[in-house]
Amino acid sequence: MKILECVPNISEGTEREIVEQVVEQLRKVEGVKILDYSSDADHNRSVLTYLGQPGAVLEATKAMALKALALIDMSQHQGSHPRMGAIDVVPFIPIKGVETEEAIEVARQFGRFLGEQGVPVYYYEDAATRPERTNLAKIRKGQYEALPDKLRDPAWAPDEGPAEFNPKAGATVTGVRFPLIAFNVNLRTTDLDIADRIARAVRHISGGYRYVKAMGVALEEKQMVQVSMNLTNYTKTPVPRVLETIRMEAARHGVSVAGTEVIGAIPMGAMEEIVKHYVQAHDFELSQVIEYSLLG
Repeated sequence: MKILECVPNISEGTEREIVEQVVEQLRKVEGVKILDYSSDADHNRSVLTYLGQPGAVLEATKAMALKALALIDMSQHQGSHPRMGAIDVVPFIPIKGVETEEAIEVARQFGRFLGEQGVPVYYYEDAATRPERTNLAKIRKGQYEALPDKLRDPAWAPDEGPAEFNPKAGATVTGVRFPLIAFNVNLRTTDLDIADRIARAVRHISGGYRYVKAMGVALEEKQMVQVSMNLTNYTKTPVPRVLETIRMEAARHGVSVAGTEVIGAIPMGAMEEIVKHYVQAHDFELSQVIEYSLLG
């Protein structure tokens, strides 16, 4: 059986009813299994995680997108997480029996569909059409507010859809990538500068770990700050290594870790490394997990 995962991030995290209406579109498509969906009010963002056979996943993603476009107005959006569209980013992730090329074709079909709805679309990661569009952060630089000027620049003509600013929808990024772990660490302080410093210590772009993207975020409702991260290759930069580095950096600033968050689904391979590190079961293998053996 072919299994393709999709993890759309939509720019709505405060109105539960809107999120539920968007998720409901996924439930209507036979063969699609919703693994998780969660919202963050400070980020004003929701992350949906589902999988199924490629055709079913594409159908569900199109339906989800239409509902999100109808209900979310980017001209009114405020949130702490970088964003530039109502449907901000839509990664497709090969899980089983799906080659990268097939996943790219699904992403391209979705991109063309969204472009036909009047939304500027950019392809990233394995689906990128040019090297400078591989990295999501580079595409999203300047965020929604920069789109009017960016779309007038021929160098930033979208891959699909009109090169015109769509105030309500913004723009969307879609593509194919390795399974990513969205991992956040909350700190017992309201000092955003500390979170920013720690983010710089662990993220690749400023000299940290090769497969970590990080930024500091204020969690006003919780009266804390957060190091919000994407771990883009957990096999080469394991979760425990990043967490322990953050603990050490936080201690340098006289603060402690209040807790962590895993947003969306996490690969079982990442859990293997966590068990090895924290339980110190260095010879532990996934085959020892009863449920894992049943799946095989």
